[in-house]
Order: sequence, then C-alpha cells, then structure tokens
Amino acid sequence: MGSGDWYSSERSEVLRQLDSTETGLSSDEVARRLERYGPNAIPEKKRRSPLALLLSQFQDFMIIVLLAAALVSGVIGDPEDTIAILVIVLLNAIVGAVQELRAERAIAALREMAAPDARVLRDGQPHTVSAKLLVPGDVVLLEAGNTVPADLRLLDAEELQADESALTGESTSVSKQVEAIEADGLSPADQLNIAFKSSLVTSGTATGLVVATGLATEMGRIAELLQQEPGVKTPLQQRLTRFGRYLALSVLGICAIVFTAGLLQGQPTLLMFLTAVSLAVAAIPEALPAVITVSLALGARKLTRHNALIRNLPAVETLGSVTCICSDKTGTLTLNRMTAELFHLAGERRDSLQADSGDECERQFGYALALNNDVTREEDSPVGEPTELALYQAALAAGFDKASLETELPRLAAVPFDSDRKRMSTLHQDGVQVIAYVKGAPEQLLPLCISACGDSGRDFSIDQILAEATSLARDGYRVLAVARRELVSMPQPLEEQSVERDLQFLGLVALIDPPREEVPQAVSDCLTAGIKPMMITGDHPGTAVAIALRLGITDDEDAVLSGDQLAALDDEAFSQAMGTTRVFARVTPEQKLRIVKALQERGEFVAMTGDGVNDAPALKRAGIGIAMGQKGTDVAREASDMVLLDDDFATIVKAVREGRSIFDNICKFIKDTMSSNSGEIWTLLLAPFMGLPIPLLPIHILWINLVTDGLPGLAFSAEPAEPGIMSRPPRPPKENIFAHGMWQHIIWVGLYIAGISIAAMAWAMNRDAAYWQTVVFTVLTVSQLFHSLAVRSQTASLLRIGLFTNLPMLFAVLLTLALQLAVIYVPALNPIFHTQPLPLFDLAVCLALSSTVLLVVEVEKWLVRRGMIYTENGPAGTGDSSFHSTGKK
Repeated sequence: MGSGDWYSSERSEVLRQLDSTETGLSSDEVARRLERYGPNAIPEKKRRSPLALLLSQFQDFMIIVLLAAALVSGVIGDPEDTIAILVIVLLNAIVGAVQELRAERAIAALREMAAPDARVLRDGQPHTVSAKLLVPGDVVLLEAGNTVPADLRLLDAEELQADESALTGESTSVSKQVEAIEADGLSPADQLNIAFKSSLVTSGTATGLVVATGLATEMGRIAELLQQEPGVKTPLQQRLTRFGRYLALSVLGICAIVFTAGLLQGQPTLLMFLTAVSLAVAAIPEALPAVITVSLALGARKLTRHNALIRNLPAVETLGSVTCICSDKTGTLTLNRMTAELFHLAGERRDSLQADSGDECERQFGYALALNNDVTREEDSPVGEPTELALYQAALAAGFDKASLETELPRLAAVPFDSDRKRMSTLHQDGVQVIAYVKGAPEQLLPLCISACGDSGRDFSIDQILAEATSLARDGYRVLAVARRELVSMPQPLEEQSVERDLQFLGLVALIDPPREEVPQAVSDCLTAGIKPMMITGDHPGTAVAIALRLGITDDEDAVLSGDQLAALDDEAFSQAMGTTRVFARVTPEQKLRIVKALQERGEFVAMTGDGVNDAPALKRAGIGIAMGQKGTDVAREASDMVLLDDDFATIVKAVREGRSIFDNICKFIKDTMSSNSGEIWTLLLAPFMGLPIPLLPIHILWINLVTDGLPGLAFSAEPAEPGIMSRPPRPPKENIFAHGMWQHIIWVGLYIAGISIAAMAWAMNRDAAYWQTVVFTVLTVSQLFHSLAVRSQTASLLRIGLFTNLPMLFAVLLTLALQLAVIYVPALNPIFHTQPLPLFDLAVCLALSSTVLLVVEVEKWLVRRGMIYTENGPAGTGDSSFHSTGKK
C-alpha cells in the first residue's frame, strides 16, 4: 500500500478506506496489520562477504592478462616482476571491492534516517512506540521538531510547516493543509496534505493517518531504486577493457610469429620459447595500473585543495569525459540564502533602501520589514525562517535595526501567518496610538488596502500593483506586499477581521535565492569546453528558469519542463526533450533517474549533482555522482563519487579540468609505453627476416620493460595540464583510446626505433664487434627515454615547455640512464645481463642514434601544429582547440 492518490481523497474517505477512526486502531488490529504489511522499515538486502566482493574483482580481462604476465615472469625466473604485478592487481581489487561497498552504505544511511519513535493514538490513548511498529491506519501526532515516521495523510493541522528538502528539493519549508486536492499525478512537492516519511516538522502541530509504511513510502521507493540501480563503468574502465582484449590477441599473434621465425632460422627451441614469452611480458604494460592509480591519487589530493573530496578514485578521470552536468539549483548554483533583492515603492523599482533618505513612506516600509517578523538573535546571530531572515537583513542593511526600533515601537501582539490568509500582522505601541504592520501575498493583502502611502487615494490602483507583482514573479522572485494601519487602541477581539482591513499599502519586496557570484563564469567555461550545463530542481518552474537565464544555462525563458509535463511524454518525446531543454523543475526521483538514463542513451556522459535522499538513485546511475558536503544528506554522499565541500558549481568545473589533465597524462603514458614496446616487437620480428640473429635475450627485454616503463611512466602523472585544455570538447566516452593519431604514432615510432636498433646492430656486426648485442640493447633502452621526453606534450615542443616543468620526469630519465650505464660498465652486472663494456665512441654513436627519436617526434608535432597530419580530430589529449572543429563525434 503506497501513498498513491490519498491527497485527492477527503479525510472521511481515507479513514473509511483504511478502516480506521480519528481515535486510532485497537492493539489487536495493529498486531494483525503488522503481520500483513510488515514492519515500517527498509528491508536489508543480503550482503556479499568481503572475500566474495574481493574475488569478483578478478573477472576483468585486463586483470586476467596481468595475472598471466605475472605467472610467465615467475616461470622464466623474474620473481621481482611477478611480485610487483601481483601487488598492483591486489591493490586494484581492494579499491574495486571498497567501491561496491558504497551502495550498501547508502542503503544503511537511508535506514538510519527513519524516525526511531512515534507518538500514536491506539485504543483511543496516546502512546510512544517504535516507528518500525507503525501500520497503515495508525493515527500519528506531530509537533515541531518531530521527524515524520511514515507517509501520513493529514487529518488536522495547526500552522504545520515541514522541511521536505531532502526528499523533494524544495528549498524552503512547506506549509501543509488538510483539504483534499483535486488533481491527478501530483509530484510529492505538490501533495500539500501528505507528510512524508523522514521529513522534519519545523513548526505547528498535526494529526495524520498512516497511509504507507516501509518500502511503500516515498522514501522506501527511493531506497528500492537505489538497490536496483547498477553502477556505471567509467570511460577509462571501458577503454582499458577493450584495450586489454585487443592487446592480448595482438601479443599472442606476434609471439607466435617471432617463435616460428626463430625456429625456421635454426635457433634453439627453448631460447625462442623464452624470447617469445619475454616479448609477451614486455608488450603488456603492467605499469599501467600503477600509473593510473598514482595519477588519480595525485589528482584527488589536488582536488581536495579545491574543496572537492573524491570518494571513488576513478571519478577523478571520469570528470574529464563529462559531456553534460545536471545540477541542482538551491545551494549549488545559488547561495541557498533568501535575499531581498528589489523593492517597489511609490511606483518605481529600487535595489536598496535608506533609513536617512527623509522619505516618510520609505521609513515606514523599512519599519515594517524590521518589525513584522519573528526573527530573534541567539549568540549574536539572527535566527528565524528564511524569508523573514531576508526581510530582517534587508532592513538592517538599510539602517532599520529591529532591536532599537522595538524600544521605540514595542510589540504588543501579533496575528500569526497561516496558509489560508497568507498574511502576518504585528501590532506596536506608537505613543498614544497603535500601529499595525502587515505583510503577505499580494493577491491576498492588496484587496484589504484602501490607499497607498504618498498617494492621494485617487491614484491608488490595485490592478497596477498586482501587474507589477506578477511581472516580478515571472522573473523568478517571491513577492510580498507590505502595508500598515493606524489604530486608536488595541482592537477587541484581536483577530484578523479587526486588524487586517482599511490598510495603507507601503510597497512590494521581491525575494530570491541569488546565484553564486562565480557560477556564471563557470557555466561559460562549461559551454566553451563543449559541456552542456542543465538544471534539475524540485523548485518552482518560474524560479528555476529565472535563475537559469541569469546564469546563461538557457537563453529561452520558455525552455523549461515541469515534472507533470515530463510524465506525459513517451520515451521518444522524452529523449528529444533531453536535446532541447536545459531546465527541469518539480521533478520526482524517478524522473531524475529517467533524465539521466535518457541522456546516457543519447551518448552523453553525465555528471549529476544532488543533496537530498531523492537524488541518490540518479547519483548512483550517473557517470559521476556529485553530492553536497554542507547541506547534503548522508544518503546522497554515500551514493556519490565526489563530494563538494563548498557546495559550489564552480568547483565541478575545476574538477573537470583536473580530470581532463589526468586522462591526457594516462594517454601520454600509453602512447609512450606502447610505442616503446612496439619498437622492441618490430626489432625482434624484423631482424630474423633480414638474416640477422635474434637481437636480444629474454633478460634484455625484461630489463628494458622494467626501467623504461616504470619510473618514466609514473613521472607522466606529474605532467602539468596542456594549454587550452578547457577550450576543447570532451572526448566521447565510447571513443577508442588509440584515436586522434595515437595508433599511427605507435606504429611509425616503433618502426623507427626498430630501424635504428637494427642499423646499429648491423654496424657493430660488420665491424666484428663482440659486443653487438650490447649496442642493440643500449639503443633500444636510450631511444625510449628520449621518446618519453618527446611525448610530454601532444603538440608543444620540448623547447617550449622546458625540461624543468616536470622534475620527476627529468629525474626518472637521468636515473634510468645511469642504471643502463651501470649494467654496461659494472663488471659484476655483465655476466647477469650478458653485456660487455662499450668503447666511448660506440657509446656516443648509440646515444646519438637514440636522440634522433626526439627529433623525429618533434617534426611530427610541428606538422600537427600546422594541421598537416591528424587533422580530422587532432591528436589525443591535444590542448589546442583548433584541432577539434566539433564537439561530440
């Protein structure tokens, strides 16, 4: 039994349907219903053991390839490599297992939000019982400070207001009513006679009938969505999975060719087997997981300094692939602080008030704002309802101090606000007379006015003022009218009819939760970077589109869809709306989830922000879920990948920049290591076909793989971001990792390295040099170090970026060169590595040949900068927007 359409039924009808009375159920009936409906709790899903979670991480294809490489390394006598690979794989498995535990924690946090106890009428008497024991038909008593224990249809309410922001996204407390609402398909935000489970009663009292418990409540439906919703693989994980498959197949084919060619040449079978296996190990970039982990960890640490806390490490790179950011409005795009921004006095708009202006009408207007509220000061800070705080702050800023004014005009009484009148009045002693200040909704207050301050009476036009109020409301403002009345004495009896009549209109005040100052620039940066910003909020459509227009999210004031409009769309129309609409208001949790899914089906990679329980399923489904750190719920944070510590949209854009930089650096490592491995493969493959012996021994291949992929590979993670990184569109998530010229680079650079290595080998053998194998070994190793320096930038020259902008890379290259020289010249290492000392002339030739790799790659980058090669999309990770003429491909 769910909340359904209980809001459209009269109280008597709801009681009849649930076979209950206003005095509640009997204890025997509660027991029967508890057996039928079960406890008012979110049931726990059977959890997998930590060991099962850990073992499930070893199903990834790239992990299986690495484990095979570890096994082969152990067989051929290289235990250090085996241990290194196993440690890397285990660490990755632990990270993956921890990631899967997050969803279970989100459900646990949702359970904890349930109210522990409830005041309920049973057998005609009030009792305090555990909220888990509530059943449909129970009558619950509510008062300020209570957490609502189940979904309730309100039977009676006295000035009841509830904070439903965690559930609906509504930024202010909602005034509740008991009357039935004649409408179909209302979203929870518009069901004003329903109090929802886990919302907070901020003021008033009420009696409510339980209409839904456990998973049947709105909160329970969200928990069910969260349990059912699978996580989404990051673009990097998708690319690496494909990369692992292709790589494994390619390596097996090449190894078979090398093994066969060696046998045909008459080489020993065991030697060729070890050579082929060593080549397979060398071709697998086992340092890749370590490079990715270090890059992501450094990025996460950097983002923490920018107020972004990364909960799921792959999310750092994921940010770089984002094509669409779906953001909540309140607190993320705006300040989450109601502010009096405009005033309408004497027929004109003003953006401020002045206490010393000498204008009597302005003075009275300021008095009304300062005195007609229930704001108090606690520990030197004002405390009160958000709208009243905004009026108080506006008056104080203009010089109207409530504390000092109350000594001059002490408060005598008040007629409090209620949802029917939509007005509030306060009465103050003013010498021998009494003055009443009234504020409220313009359409409710203006008909009670007979004149306006400063007008003769003949000029007072209610229609004109209402038109101005309507105009302000269309601009997204919440509009209040302010009036006053002078009385000879306190009216008797003190009630609305005796106070709120014959009023003098003072002015209008327009309130809004204003945009954050830095957000318009952040939105502009998104658009420049080819990222589509969208607003998805539970707030009113008028307010949503007004803020969106200010921020530049949309330039069409009619381009907004409400939850009711979305519900009426079929799948095809819904998908089309995702391509044309940027602002969505009054949306339900299912609709948020549907929006994310529809965008993903259109090929978008979605970042979704949220703070409420209602956001959790969409946060989990999105490519990256971003929760709020200041106003967010635990449920949203547990379902998210990243938490904004300052709740600021601009922080997301900074994180996107960091994500793009990290992905660029991972691409640079793959480009570097695969080009180097390609050089080794081509050398071993081509030499036998040229009538030359096998150039390298297995120990040489493993050494080259260790020193050239290890330290220089990790140093790529410290590479600064490319210039113009936010001036290019995002990479499509399904795009091949070898796109933008990378595969061409890997092939031709590999062939070039093989060419100079075989040339050096032939040169040494023609001179009958016994150390010819050491010559090949050295050229292959050092040429890969020069290549690492060359690909630090995709387009910029090394001379332009400088050697010292990445000190870890410079240190790694120099250290690797020193290790290579030690292998050649330290006598104790010669027998281990089967090397011989090179004469200085031969060493110089090796270094000179190797350095030409840097020169030819610089020529490639020069051609790229002039648009002569790779012109269709630009090279991978390029920082120059000129190589990307369009956004998504």
